[in-house]
Amino acid sequence: MKPDVQPKKIVVLSGSGLSAESGLPTFRDSNGLWNEYSWHEVASPEGWETRPDAVLAFYNERRLKAWHALSNSAHAAIASLETAFDVVVITQNVDELHERAGSSNVIHLHGQLAYARSTSNNPKRYRIDDAPILLGQLCEDGTQLRPDIVWFGEETQHMEEARLHMATAAKVLVVGTSLTVHPAASLVKASRGRAEKALVSLEMERIPYGFKFLRGNATSIIPSLVKEWLTRSGAGSNNSFKADASGAA
Repeated sequence: MKPDVQPKKIVVLSGSGLSAESGLPTFRDSNGLWNEYSWHEVASPEGWETRPDAVLAFYNERRLKAWHALSNSAHAAIASLETAFDVVVITQNVDELHERAGSSNVIHLHGQLAYARSTSNNPKRYRIDDAPILLGQLCEDGTQLRPDIVWFGEETQHMEEARLHMATAAKVLVVGTSLTVHPAASLVKASRGRAEKALVSLEMERIPYGFKFLRGNATSIIPSLVKEWLTRSGAGSNNSFKADASGAA
C-alpha cells in the first residue's frame, strides 16, 4: 500500500547544475571535473588505496571552493517555500549552498565536503568546515580520515528515506540534474501520478513521465516558479530572492 500524499509537502531534487550557477564546476559537461581529472584516480576506493594523497588534494581544493561559494537566487527561492510548505531538499550536491540559503531539511545523497570520516568499519564523522584533510591525520579510532563523500562503487546514502519523501510529495521540483546519475535519478519514479511535477534544466535527453520541462537556468526560472506556488498557496506574491552575500556560514 502506497503512503498518503501530503498536500503541503514539496520535495526538491537538486544536482550540480544548481551549484554551477554559484560558480562551482559540474562533473560531466564539456567543462566538467571529469574532463580534467580521472574519477578512477580521485573518486573511487581503488584510487584511495593507490594514491590517497591525490584524493585528499582533490577534495581539499573542492572543499575550499565550496566553502567560499555563495548560494544563488534559486537556492534562496527554494528555501522560501518553507514559509508555506513542508519542504524536503534531496541533493546530489556535496556543498552546503541549500543550507546557507536557509533550507532546514536537506538530505545529502552523496555526502558533504564540510565533513570528514574515519576509515574503520564503524566510521565516525567529524565536521571540519573548510579545513584540509592531511595524510596521516587520524580519527580517535586510529584510522586515516577521508572525505565524507560517496565515491564511485560506494552505496548512495539515505535512498530509502528519499524515496519515501518523494512518494508522499504533492509537488516535486527537479533542478540542475539531467537524471543520468544512478541510483539518485531513479527517485523520480517514486513520485506520484497526481503530484505536480516540474523539471528545470538546460538540457534533457529524456523527460520523466508527468514532468513539466522548463528549459533554462535555475536562477532565471526557479524564483518565478516559486512565486507562483507561494501565490497559489495564499502565502503572498511579494517575494524577491537574492544570492547570499554573507559569505560562508
